[in-house]
Amino acid sequence: MRATRHYGRAFWKHWTGYHIRSRIEAKMRCFKAFSERIAARDPDRQTPEVQIRIALMNRFNALGTAEIVRVA
Repeated sequence: MRATRHYGRAFWKHWTGYHIRSRIEAKMRCFKAFSERIAARDPDRQTPEVQIRIALMNRFNALGTAEIVRVA
């Protein structure tokens, strides 16, 4: 808690890896938005299904990412 007060919350989150955990949790929430379970039962078909879901998530993220432009 002293480190948080002294260095700030942003530094503490980066130092402890807190932001990585929250990003992973957010990605899993997005992943489960398509479906709670994998539809394919065969392990050889499960891999492509997961890869397709990840490709769709990446595409949606690319569409929703804001382009930052310096104004001044």
